[in-house]
Amino acid sequence: MNEHVAVVDLGYGDAGKGTVVDALCASRPVRAVLRFNGGAQAAHNVVTEDGRQHTFAQFGSGTLRGVPTHLTRFMVVDPLALAAEAAALGNPFDLLTIDGDALLATPWHRAANRRRESARGGDRHGSCGMGVGETMAYALSHDDAPRVSDTLSRTRLRRRLAALSEALGPAGVPLDDVVDAFTAFGRTVSIVGSSHASLLLREGPCVFEGAQGVLLDEWRGWHPHTTWSTTTFDNVAELCGSFRRLGVVRTYTTRHGAGPFVTEDPALDLPEGHNATGQWQGAFRVGHFDAVAHRYAVEVAGGVDGLAVTHLDVPDRCPELRMCTTYRSAPQPGCERSAADLRPDPPVVRIVPGPARDLERQAALTAWLNRAQPGHLVRPGDWASAIGTVLEAPVLVESYGPSAADKKLAECL
Repeated sequence: MNEHVAVVDLGYGDAGKGTVVDALCASRPVRAVLRFNGGAQAAHNVVTEDGRQHTFAQFGSGTLRGVPTHLTRFMVVDPLALAAEAAALGNPFDLLTIDGDALLATPWHRAANRRRESARGGDRHGSCGMGVGETMAYALSHDDAPRVSDTLSRTRLRRRLAALSEALGPAGVPLDDVVDAFTAFGRTVSIVGSSHASLLLREGPCVFEGAQGVLLDEWRGWHPHTTWSTTTFDNVAELCGSFRRLGVVRTYTTRHGAGPFVTEDPALDLPEGHNATGQWQGAFRVGHFDAVAHRYAVEVAGGVDGLAVTHLDVPDRCPELRMCTTYRSAPQPGCERSAADLRPDPPVVRIVPGPARDLERQAALTAWLNRAQPGHLVRPGDWASAIGTVLEAPVLVESYGPSAADKKLAECL
């Protein structure tokens, strides 16, 4: 692998980004795994050939292979959650660097996040309850939002955390206890400048590991059931001039919690070992492979150079599983026809993207998707080939199980 590779989920998350990153790190030398969005809400499950297992949140999914992690400036860093994850991994702080400009998630962000979501009652947007969205929102309106580099100055950190706690309300923890914990974090980790990512990229091939999925993107997902994070390749493009775009999908579509899910089918026998109903995320939902939504994800992500298809062992165990290639619905927003046009509504094969950063258009799209129904459903004989065909991209990774040994990687990777 002579090129950098960026791994992005083309669904609602949980497609297997972690296991794909682990396989890339196992196949040949990788200089570092760079995390480029999200924060401690990530849950990337990795199982090695010798049975070791870890669900990665902030450390990169190559850590069990000894591959260093760099948290870029686009990450939201939670020092308390990171310390707990490090302890579970044997404290591999020697493998970790963090951009000092990355935002800090705190107990006040988390508490405010949970109060806001609880107040929505039955109209929840969907949240992991980790405060990542609150961290981003606070930073947009406060120039003094705490950042990783602030942990190197107790005076500056305390001042910024005090202002934060006053603005967001109580979190049930003493201010000075958090200051103590965060300054200890600052002494423990390697905090670096903005040029460090470029240095890693010059030293050898790197893997960019995304979080969540394109259908949850802050600007391109189904608003308001989205994340406060850019989940496409856009952040990678700001860090790296040339890289291979690898999109990840399962053989069936899934999502956590509230929001549109056209192909959802609770009758499918698809038990999930690493996902369950959570207090904040809500239920883990499954459905048929949604080629229409995944085609939209490919388009708004700027295209892909190849696909990683995971859970290819599942269709044999679930004969009811299908691929949905069209929707049945009235014309979508921006594509309305005149009242004089009495022709039947044609099948929907493409979700038409709206203008960039138009949340009103995305909300209208959400309402439309809530009314849409699966159209044409087919049972492929060769799932990998069929997915590559409908998404118009070569399949570069085929995954038939959780470990790197269960995967087939194209030689170009």
